[in-house]
Amino acid sequence: MIETLERDAAEVDDDLSAAGLLASIRTARETENAAAARQLDLAARWADLHRPESIHSAASFTVPGCEHEEPIAGPGTPLVAEFCIAELGAVLGISTTAAKRLVGHALELRHRLPRLHAGLQSGAVPAWRARSVAETTIHSSPPLTVEAAAFVDAQVAAVAGRIGPAQLDRLVAEAIKRYDLADADPADDPEDGWQHVDPRHATLHSEDVHYAGTMRFEAELDIADALDLDRALAHGAATMKALGSDASLDVRRSAALGDLARTQTALDLATNEGGRVVREERAGVSRPDLPHAREVVLHAHFNASSTADGPILDQNGRLEEGQRLVLLEQVKDWCADSQTKVTIRPVIDLNAELSTPAYEPTTRIREHVIIRDQTCVFPWCTRSARRCDLDHVIPFNAGGPTSTSNLAPLCRTHHRLKTHSSWHYETTAPGTYEWTSPHGHRFRRDHTGTRAIRGDEPPDVPRPRRR
Repeated sequence: MIETLERDAAEVDDDLSAAGLLASIRTARETENAAAARQLDLAARWADLHRPESIHSAASFTVPGCEHEEPIAGPGTPLVAEFCIAELGAVLGISTTAAKRLVGHALELRHRLPRLHAGLQSGAVPAWRARSVAETTIHSSPPLTVEAAAFVDAQVAAVAGRIGPAQLDRLVAEAIKRYDLADADPADDPEDGWQHVDPRHATLHSEDVHYAGTMRFEAELDIADALDLDRALAHGAATMKALGSDASLDVRRSAALGDLARTQTALDLATNEGGRVVREERAGVSRPDLPHAREVVLHAHFNASSTADGPILDQNGRLEEGQRLVLLEQVKDWCADSQTKVTIRPVIDLNAELSTPAYEPTTRIREHVIIRDQTCVFPWCTRSARRCDLDHVIPFNAGGPTSTSNLAPLCRTHHRLKTHSSWHYETTAPGTYEWTSPHGHRFRRDHTGTRAIRGDEPPDVPRPRRR
């Protein structure tokens, strides 16, 4: 695929006029849409090959941990054998969760939204529009019946999928009302279709990290809650200004929201007692009678460079939460608050080998493996290693030691898949793993990420890690 794209790029005429460039871009977009539609069709056909009947032992449905049948789209769509999704995602270079979403959208469009599916295959509806509709109908609450989904399909297909999120929500609410899908409640207003679509949410966009070390938090609140929050932020911003802050209004409102998140442990700064606490804080006076203000646990890792005067921490480190860089000065600022509890753990040399004769790893071994691998080591999985099981690459009952070189973090889904399917992997170097899928596809996973192995590619030369 990469060679094809490079060849196509080389064939582009550098002397194209403006009109020629626009025509070429339009053709490229049409090709992209056709490829995305083809991918959805192939994903549905992959699901057809892996119906529940493809699971060899029917008894496996009731054995804990084994593969089971899984509904991944709305009512009326076929069930799929659970473990087939992982191999599809690995070949596509996406996570198992993203692959499950792809197959779910494909089945939803083919079985419950046939008109939209026809528009997708003809090129009248782009794949991303069709998938946004399928995502909404799959996760509607309460679930849409086949008839209700058909109603939504007819309305959306009539406008070739050109419908915004708000209009789609209203259409789903109308379908719920029309087909009496909501639970009957005398307190509900039967004329109000909006009661079934609650838009309230509070979402942290942890993948969108600004270079200044900030993250975006988005929320949809009840009117009364929103007004109360606005007043609280305005009051907090005004208080900070009265105490001498020269930051902008937006920055002070943002800081006030952080104070609210810490349950206002900064106290009411408008009172005399609050002012005294602030003065003591600025003077570095410890207040053991006050609770710790920060309850969020952050794991920051910094490399230590050896010097004649002793080890010196690098200025740039890694923060596990969000998998992003963090500045040493920023961590110092977080720790400057005397009400912040700071824990410093012993240095872990990732080049050392730790082991225990027991089956369960020690706390130090677990921390070593977590820091080394950072996430689940299944291809393309990004689940934090702190929320994973530690798996013996060579099983313990087959002679595999409980050591840092034979342990790897696997999330529960991929741990089950490794145990109960023909997926297998081996350690080629500490923190480097080679996976083989049931159909023979191979993937290399190390601390830099995942990549597919093609042919008889030799193993990577292991690189030493700093402390």
